[in-house]
Amino acid sequence: MGFLQSIDWMQILRCFVVGGIICVIGQILIDKTKLTPARILVIYVTAGAILGGLGIYKYLIDFAGAGATVPLTGFGANLAKGAIEEVKTSGLLGAFVGGVKVSAGGIAAAVFFGYIASLLAKPKIKKQ
Repeated sequence: MGFLQSIDWMQILRCFVVGGIICVIGQILIDKTKLTPARILVIYVTAGAILGGLGIYKYLIDFAGAGATVPLTGFGANLAKGAIEEVKTSGLLGAFVGGVKVSAGGIAAAVFFGYIASLLAKPKIKKQ
């Protein structure tokens, strides 16, 4: 019973709600617009990078934890954070390598699991 007492249920709720809201917005964009999932992906990553670069996304991460870091916006924020940190140590070249350096694990996992999903799924093109 000690394990259940050490769980921060409010943090889990915040994580679930914030991550869920991010996903609901994406689903609304898919259902109500002619945007393709690839374009929505780019919008999410770009929005996360902009908010991360401005230091705004950090507050959402502090509030929601994995609910903010796992979605694509969190990936964008992580790219921006890595680029900013690497520019401080390596100069302008750091803007190009920093984001990839701090996100390498996530990128490798996305490529691996994306490949596995492509073997199992039958994708369909969205009708315009």
